[in-house]
Amino acid sequence: MGSDRGSVHNVDNRTGTQVVSRVATLLRLVAAQPAGLGTAQVVQATGLARATAHRLLSALQREGLLDQDAAGNWVTGPELFIFGAAAAARFDVVDVARPVVRSLAARSEESVFLSVRRGSESVCLLAEEGSFPVRSHVLHEGIRLPLGVASAGLVLLAFSPPGEVEEFFRHHRDLEQRYPGHDETSVRRRARQAVRRGYALNPGLLVEGSWGMAAPVFEASGRATWALSITGIEPRLAGRRQADLGRLLLEHAHDLSLRLAGGGRRPRTG
Repeated sequence: MGSDRGSVHNVDNRTGTQVVSRVATLLRLVAAQPAGLGTAQVVQATGLARATAHRLLSALQREGLLDQDAAGNWVTGPELFIFGAAAAARFDVVDVARPVVRSLAARSEESVFLSVRRGSESVCLLAEEGSFPVRSHVLHEGIRLPLGVASAGLVLLAFSPPGEVEEFFRHHRDLEQRYPGHDETSVRRRARQAVRRGYALNPGLLVEGSWGMAAPVFEASGRATWALSITGIEPRLAGRRQADLGRLLLEHAHDLSLRLAGGGRRPRTG
């Protein structure tokens, strides 16, 4: 009898954990697409049965975590804004980083982004457009990409501890299928190059002609938690100008590392 109760309890725990995992996946998926996603797109991206996906999406809508726009696409709901506002009081990295990001955009004249590592992904937190009129629009605030993909994800992977790098590749054997040009051998080679030069380079692998370069930003413990990146069209980031941009990028990444570690961080008030 006791064994049966324990078995049922374990099943309930697994089921509850699975639901939480699915809900978190749906929220991340929708939040990463400012234009919203249709139910069919959600099903394709998650592999969930359509009925299951619709049931979860509808439940999240009732709680205010998701909403539907006029076209029927799923978008973020008002409760997520409230959650974000509450969390911002604890995680002020964007406020600390903003002047550095703006400075780099002004001096490089290119688009600049701040990304953070979350598990095996990079998430764009902050974007600042440069003054050059032709821009690359690969990244945007909220987009999530696997580590190793785009310059920010590549530099975060490159500066990860060896054990985490091996774990990443064990769990992402399909990376090349989703992102052509990102087979394990190529990603490892580009990661080694990033460590040697101090910044990672994406030579138009996601969108032809759109290049990116990113440098790691370290927390006080020495872990590369964030990435500062520049994106632009190939003629602007290739050739002789790349070395100058690389030095400028490393300078700003070092400055931001110091600020986030406390060396240049504004004190909290209140």
